[in-house]
Amino acid sequence: MVNGIGLPAAMWAPLMARLTGFRLHAIDLPGFGLTHPDPNLMHRYRASAVQFLCEALTALDLDQAAFVANSLGSTWTLWLALDAPDRVASMVHVGCPATVLGTSAPLPMRLMSWPPLAGLLMKLQPPSPKQVEQLSKMVHEYPLDPALADLLLATERLPGFEPLFLATLNKMIRLRGARPETALAAGELGRVRQPTQLTWGKGDPMGSIDVARRVAAALPDAELHIVDGGHAPWLTQADRIGTLASAFLNKHVAAGPAH
Repeated sequence: MVNGIGLPAAMWAPLMARLTGFRLHAIDLPGFGLTHPDPNLMHRYRASAVQFLCEALTALDLDQAAFVANSLGSTWTLWLALDAPDRVASMVHVGCPATVLGTSAPLPMRLMSWPPLAGLLMKLQPPSPKQVEQLSKMVHEYPLDPALADLLLATERLPGFEPLFLATLNKMIRLRGARPETALAAGELGRVRQPTQLTWGKGDPMGSIDVARRVAAALPDAELHIVDGGHAPWLTQADRIGTLASAFLNKHVAAGPAH
C-alpha cells in the first residue's frame, strides 16, 4: 500500500480494516512519515522511486506483490509496473494518479511548486489543525476523522518534511500544470500489462470522471469504478472500496516469497 505526497502510511487504516484475508504492508514514501529521506531522490526521481519500491519488496522477501496506491504513490507504482514489471502482480489505484495524462493539482499546490513563492506560502500557513482542515477541503475529503487529522498534522511537523514536500511538488508540477517529464501519457499507460482496478471519487479535484474514463481506456487490462468522495475516497467510502478491492485482489493474486 503506497500513499500520496506527504501522507503517512497509517492514513490507509480505514481501508486496511476492510481488506481481510490479506497480508498488508503500508509503507511511507522516503522522507514522509517514518521512512528516511533519500538524498538522491530528486536527482533521478523516477529511477529512485522504482529502486525504493524494489528494495521494499526485497526487504519483505517478496518477488512481487499486488499494490494498492493513491496519488503520487499510484504514479510510483505505475512506474514500477513499467520499469520492473515482474515485481507487480496487479494494482488497485484509489483516486487519480498524480499527473496522469497531464492532470495537475488545485491552484494552492501549483503555487507552492514555484520556489519563489513556496517558502512564503508555507510560512503564511504552517502546519496546524486549521491548515489540515483546509487541506482536507481542497482534496474534497472534509471532514477528516479527528485521529487521522492528528496523524497528518504530526507527520507535517516532522523534521525535514517541508523542504521535501516542496521539492516533490516542484518535481511533479509547475504553475502551468503537470511537468511533461514526470507525467504519464497514454502511450506509457498502453504498455502496462498488469490487471488494474481504478476506483475514482466523483469529486476528485486532481482528475475528473472524464479523465478516469480516458485512463481506463488507455490501460490494456483495467476496470473502473466511480464512487462518492474526493481524492482519497477510502476515507469515507472504505466499505464500498474494500469490497471492490478485495474481489479484485482475490482474483489477481501475487506471487510467493522470493528465493
